[in-house]
Amino acid sequence: MKVKTKNRRKKPAKIEPEYGQKITISVIGGSVISDDVDGLAHKIGKIVAKVGGILVCGGLKGSMEAASRGAKEAGGITIGILPGRDKRDANPYIDIALPTTIGFARNVIVAASAHIIIALPGSHGTSSEISYGLVYKRPIIDCGNWNREGMIKVKSIKDLENKLRELIKDIKNEGSQAPAPVPQKAD
Repeated sequence: MKVKTKNRRKKPAKIEPEYGQKITISVIGGSVISDDVDGLAHKIGKIVAKVGGILVCGGLKGSMEAASRGAKEAGGITIGILPGRDKRDANPYIDIALPTTIGFARNVIVAASAHIIIALPGSHGTSSEISYGLVYKRPIIDCGNWNREGMIKVKSIKDLENKLRELIKDIKNEGSQAPAPVPQKAD
């Protein structure tokens, strides 16, 4: 016996990109940081949660832990892309620990999984994440004086929050972020 049912499934509204997925914001920066950078990362984590973003980071110490702590204090969700294979390596503020076993190569995942990237002061690992973000055409907000072409410079925490809201609005209005283009040849 066939039961007739109305198809009540509607086309998803343009509320979130990628068919209802949340906005992911990668916060990148050094694992050994000053107290000033710790405070900045903590504030940035709070802002990421405040604007409704899911914070993605490398999952370890330093700016990753400070940003995660801020996000958790503000009621946000955090994801740590870990270099090793043990979830216990994640800092205590990570909700979802994703071990990769690929070391620094995880930087590709941190950059590629983001709708938006926020760059704090760091070293070679952070620099590589910035480079991947630029390759994948992600908006990258410079909070670490990187001064690299293609990055968005902000002057204050309030300026950062306003820029995040603007970028999120643009992403939501697009309905989806197109996949990153595959580079055709190496430079």
